[in-house]
Amino acid sequence: MRHSAWVLAYHGCDREVGEAILSGQKEIRPSQNDYDWLGAGAYFWENSHLRAMEWAKSMASSRSPSRSRIRQPFVIGAIIDPGDCLDLSEAGCLDIVRTAYGEFAQTVEASGTIMPQNEPAHSSDQDLVKRKLDCAVVNFLHRVREERKEIPFDTVRCPFMEGGSLFDGSKIYSRTHVQWCIRDPGKSIFAYFRPRPPRPA
Repeated sequence: MRHSAWVLAYHGCDREVGEAILSGQKEIRPSQNDYDWLGAGAYFWENSHLRAMEWAKSMASSRSPSRSRIRQPFVIGAIIDPGDCLDLSEAGCLDIVRTAYGEFAQTVEASGTIMPQNEPAHSSDQDLVKRKLDCAVVNFLHRVREERKEIPFDTVRCPFMEGGSLFDGSKIYSRTHVQWCIRDPGKSIFAYFRPRPPRPA
């Protein structure tokens, strides 16, 4: 699906890394974790400086050694050209992923390996934020399109209904957000910028 409009989005990181990106000394580094929700790429929060900062702060306070690189939470903004986007709020794109899952399941069965599963990150995690299955399917989709010489997706976009109900009986969720996965930042990010702090609500 071709997106014609630029998108403003935000990325949480360590201040030193963010300043280097803003100065042009570095490019943002795509993530390659096997649990990344939307496959390999650089992740951004659509229109949410606050969520990007919350994420950076949570990673800074985590005891996991892999997260020690965030010492001073920081947020950078980006102007994104979505290009050919796998937009998982759009019916046609959802059909593409559903078909890819069927092919992936057949491949896993034929190889005799174990199907990845989405997993909780901690005992109270009901959102299964370690999305190993989703990540594997999206990455498989990209590989298959490349092998078939089909037009590649530059970006992936998805709304996530996360957290508990916002209030009793509600189907609005407390941590709903939209994330972008940028597969090639050098191609899809038009510019970075230093955002102002969010205005009070």
